[in-house]
Amino acid sequence: MDGDRAAALVEAFEPGSFLLVAPGATTAATGTRSVVAETDPDELAAQVTKQLVDTGAPIAVGALPFAPDTPAHLVIPRSVQRAGGVHPYRPSVEPWVPRRPEASHLPDGAGYRRAVAAAVSALRADDDLRKVVLARSTRLVFDEPVQLARLLPGLAATNPLGYTFATPLPDGSTLLGASPELLLERSGARVTSNPLAGSLPRGGDPSHDRANAAELLGSAKNQAEHAVVVESVVEVLRPFCRDLAVTGPSLVATPTMWHLSTRITGELLDQDVSSLRLAAALHPTPAVCGTPTQAARAAIAELEPFDRGFYSGAVGWCTADGDGQWVLAIRCAQVREREMRLFAGAGIMPDSDPVAELAETEAKLRTLLQALGL
Repeated sequence: MDGDRAAALVEAFEPGSFLLVAPGATTAATGTRSVVAETDPDELAAQVTKQLVDTGAPIAVGALPFAPDTPAHLVIPRSVQRAGGVHPYRPSVEPWVPRRPEASHLPDGAGYRRAVAAAVSALRADDDLRKVVLARSTRLVFDEPVQLARLLPGLAATNPLGYTFATPLPDGSTLLGASPELLLERSGARVTSNPLAGSLPRGGDPSHDRANAAELLGSAKNQAEHAVVVESVVEVLRPFCRDLAVTGPSLVATPTMWHLSTRITGELLDQDVSSLRLAAALHPTPAVCGTPTQAARAAIAELEPFDRGFYSGAVGWCTADGDGQWVLAIRCAQVREREMRLFAGAGIMPDSDPVAELAETEAKLRTLLQALGL
């Protein structure tokens, strides 16, 4: 069965390899023929296409970083295996249950609330600045190496509607996560994006959960935050596409969060434009940065006390013909040996509440913490 093949790909993962478990499809890649590391989006897409044509490799895989001056990391793999969806999925490997690690937070809860308050003040003082996304990082240090091969199956099993991924980074670490958000998918001339923005934690019981879902759907603050992202995606895709259709917003659930979701589809005007080039054009959306982009980036640089690296970038694959799938690198962690750095962010609007935004980041961090059994 195809589900068994998909499960085998998930459970065969080894550090240094690539894995993307999407609804209905599983992609795994191993080995390295070559690496493309560029900052210019046009040059990046052109070099990747050339490498794919020259090597005959079926796909390129890898990640785009958050910062525009950091090179992307796209790998032309030696081996690619693909299967259908893995769900419903029950892992056959023994889960990794580590002893409680040493934990540190950057910023801590009080520091994050202060950063949110500062962002709110900046948003209220500047009519042009509409949204800023502020993130937190939690560093975990274990007394043994992180066992990715035993961690990923459990992460995939708890994420049936989203995208579980693991991809190598230039420094030898691995970025893994359980993203709910499709940045861009291209199949032939058809282009799809599914931005999420506006979130509330899931409730602890069915009644509380339904109440949170209804509150999110009726929240003016969250609807406004969502609209900013949808407007940006439509604005970027419009020059590339004809007949853009916008469907939403509706509710979508992850194991720990409710999100507002809109589906945007269109037909490419020029099929020479690859999924990688489209993803680079969209990135960073206001869902992970804010808007306008440059002003939001400046606020992030001032208020976030760490370098995001490839967190809030994009992870995915593309073919020489331009088809591909790219997801936002959120609900994720960077893993190296015994250390894991988890990331989570929240969209800050002029009427954001620092306490509520802190609670949102805590709920998002639980996606990976639950998979770890912590």
